[in-house]
Amino acid sequence: MPHCIVEYTDNLGPEVGIRDLLEKVAAKFRDSDGVFPTGGIRVRAIRLTEYVIADGMADDAFVNVTAKIGPGRDPAFKKRFFSELFSVVKEHLQPVFDTRSFALSLYVEEADENGSYKENNIHARLKNRHQQL
Repeated sequence: MPHCIVEYTDNLGPEVGIRDLLEKVAAKFRDSDGVFPTGGIRVRAIRLTEYVIADGMADDAFVNVTAKIGPGRDPAFKKRFFSELFSVVKEHLQPVFDTRSFALSLYVEEADENGSYKENNIHARLKNRHQQL
C-alpha cells in the first residue's frame, strides 16, 4: 500500500489530464522518504458514467480521491503528507474550478491488518534493480 483511487465524472473532458494527475499522485507517494514503499504504490482512475450531483440540474462535475494506506503511520506525518497531496490534486484541477461548478474531495482510509491480504514480488524486483545499479 498505498492504493489510491481517483473517481471522476465523465463530463470532465480529456483536457483535465487524468493520466497526468495519476502520475503526480504516484510521484507524491514515491517522495515520502520511504514511508510508503514504492513497490506498494497503486494509483488508478475510475471514470463514472452514472452519477447525480447536488440538485441534478446543472452540468456539475466532481473528482473524489480515496487513499487506502496500511496502519501505523505517524498522525503528524499523515496530516502533513495528505494536506500536501490534496494541494497537488487541487493545483492540477484548478482550471476546472475556474471554469465550472466542481467538487473535489480526498479521503484517507487505514486498512485493518486483520482484513488485509497481500502478496507482492514487486518489492524484490525493485530491491534487485537498486542493487545492480
